[in-house]
Amino acid sequence: MKIIVDMMGGDNAPLAVLEGTAQAVKEYGVQVIGVGSEELVRKTAAEHNIPLDGIELVNCTENIEMCDEPARAIRSKKDSSIVVGLNLLKEGKGDAFVSAGSTGALHVGASLIVRTLKGVKRPALATMVPAKNKAYLLLDCGANVECRPEMLAAFAVMGSCYVNKVEGRTAPTVALANNGAEESKGTPMLREAHQLLKATPGIRFVGNIEPRDVPNGDVDVVVCDGFTGNVILKLTEGVAKMLLGMLKEMFLANLGGKIAYLLLKSGVGSLKHQMDSEEYGGAPFLGAKQPVIKAHGSSKAKGIKNAIRQAKICVENDLCGTMQSALDELTTSQAD
Repeated sequence: MKIIVDMMGGDNAPLAVLEGTAQAVKEYGVQVIGVGSEELVRKTAAEHNIPLDGIELVNCTENIEMCDEPARAIRSKKDSSIVVGLNLLKEGKGDAFVSAGSTGALHVGASLIVRTLKGVKRPALATMVPAKNKAYLLLDCGANVECRPEMLAAFAVMGSCYVNKVEGRTAPTVALANNGAEESKGTPMLREAHQLLKATPGIRFVGNIEPRDVPNGDVDVVVCDGFTGNVILKLTEGVAKMLLGMLKEMFLANLGGKIAYLLLKSGVGSLKHQMDSEEYGGAPFLGAKQPVIKAHGSSKAKGIKNAIRQAKICVENDLCGTMQSALDELTTSQAD
């Protein structure tokens, strides 16, 4: 199995990408095609004593910056690490693509270069979000700001397949993010989507879910448009960071707090681990014909390594093929 990795993507590239990739090669037995500035990658590897065993380098002379307009960058920067990597994936020279680079460029590139599964207009960005009972898959979390009911139904089908194949959960539950649990709540689009999801084959739809209940982790998949999903994701990250910071301040405030921390150290450590987004690696673009994984822009080595693990599981379980079969069934049911 060959995983294509963007060596230039993310705030900590290429060092963190190299470290995470080398760890993935050693732990997961994958081969990697690293795309980026070969000179810089080799120099970084030598300076930090990082082995390049199992990593084939493909040189690129351009790089897509976060400030670049995505569609223009994909069309004009043909020798960038993202464009070259996605083309290698399209040509079958690798089995999946991992990047911590520009989300917008990856979304456009996945649509224009890799293309989408039949029945999918645009890929949805999905991510596993830490929660109280269990992490849940949130989609779309930023790729498609406005969605039609049929798109949300497709997201539900793809999300169920992902949670089943990658997370190993049987009969995953699906909920629609809304401002109330009743069927009558929400905009006309959401009310129509609710009725469509009730009739969608192959998913276990449990109804609407209010934002205050999302962090409980009572469902496996939360479906919404990209604007709503991005707000849920960023608010969750902000609240988690705030609470962990307040806990730290409380424990360090006085001697009693420090003693309390020593007594609760294992529990606090478990909480920090549970809320660590790098444990899940990245966010797949569900609906692309081949696995495209977006690692967090601030990913360190652990995040990159786990994004590669995520890509490996997608390939091993033929995630895209399973999704296409489920989407074909959805299309047939909607035609009926």
